Amino acid sequence: MANNEQSSGARRGFLLAAGSLAASPLVGNAAGQAAPRPAANTPAPSLDGRRKLGKLEVSSIGLGVQNMSRTYQTTIPSRPEMHNIIRTAFERGVTFFDAAEAYGPHEVERILGEGVAPFRNQVAITSKFGWNIDLETGKRLPGLNSRPAHIKLAVEGMLGRLRTDRIDLLYQHRVDPGVPIEDVAGAVQDLMRQGKVLHWGLSEMGLKTLRRAHAALPVSAVQSEYSMLWRGPEDAVLATCRELGIGFVPWSPLGVGFLAGAIDANTRFADGDIRKAESRFSPDNLAHNLQLVALLKAWGTRKNATPAQVALAWLLARHPTIVPIPGTTQMAHMLENIGAAALRFTPAEAAELNAAVAAIAVRGARLPDAVQVYSGVEAPAATHS
Repeated sequence: MANNEQSSGARRGFLLAAGSLAASPLVGNAAGQAAPRPAANTPAPSLDGRRKLGKLEVSSIGLGVQNMSRTYQTTIPSRPEMHNIIRTAFERGVTFFDAAEAYGPHEVERILGEGVAPFRNQVAITSKFGWNIDLETGKRLPGLNSRPAHIKLAVEGMLGRLRTDRIDLLYQHRVDPGVPIEDVAGAVQDLMRQGKVLHWGLSEMGLKTLRRAHAALPVSAVQSEYSMLWRGPEDAVLATCRELGIGFVPWSPLGVGFLAGAIDANTRFADGDIRKAESRFSPDNLAHNLQLVALLKAWGTRKNATPAQVALAWLLARHPTIVPIPGTTQMAHMLENIGAAALRFTPAEAAELNAAVAAIAVRGARLPDAVQVYSGVEAPAATHS
């Protein structure tokens, strides 16, 4: 994310705010700037692949728009340029755009709604509820809120900001430990009956909660962090999704920019930058984990692709129901990212690459404890039958 684009900056910044922490910019290499991301060496691509998240058909790569109101470095991007990136992505075949009320908060939904307005009926847009956010002001309040009445009011706000009459895919952003998932599903089902929500999903939930949610109301997608740098979903989440026919949407598919090759052994992070609080980016662990970047660069040379494209193509090759959503505020990076869909591995190449990735044990934790506590949560037992 050294060039502010990759998908988890605003998301993680919000999580830190929820945990009473702060975010601040990256300190780059000797010149005080982060290393530039390698340029794509292929013509501007078009994305023609489609995948299914449950019954929802989307482009094989989506666009995460969460940094479009404020970048990881806390600068404010050009709003017309963000609209331009959204619209160019659509022109290039992207039909899946990911937002949340927590991003901004609220402002990213407005940007996305403005951006997709000319072609709203030709794309799928997502949003997420679950953080305790004031419905009117967008102020971040402590903790989580998935009370059914709050969900319904939150969705009304989303519809207005997104300039639409329905949300194609609505996620619970994090599991509320105070609300049974069956109650959450009931609220979403009411919204579906009204035509305001078409599909629903969960993010970073516990597996028992996922099964209960799916039994109450079929889940279309799970969104969780997944990349070569964080392979935790391979333990059980991916298998459970496949068993239940649920799609999987990796956030931070480029490992907070790390897998794009923009971070090296000399990179250091400013106080407050979440990566400084993630032990996988401590100086000793960073030097070790750069083996993944070296692997990606070698495969990039081999496949005439950038490291980011190889990292995204690896995710796509893991299973046909995986749809990564790399985020960016830079046109060139958006085009580079969607170019990954054209990259193919033979069965032998896939096996070789998988073995090489598996042989590199990532050192350090993906999140500080104050953030990790919100992942893998199980909802309380239902209070009624």
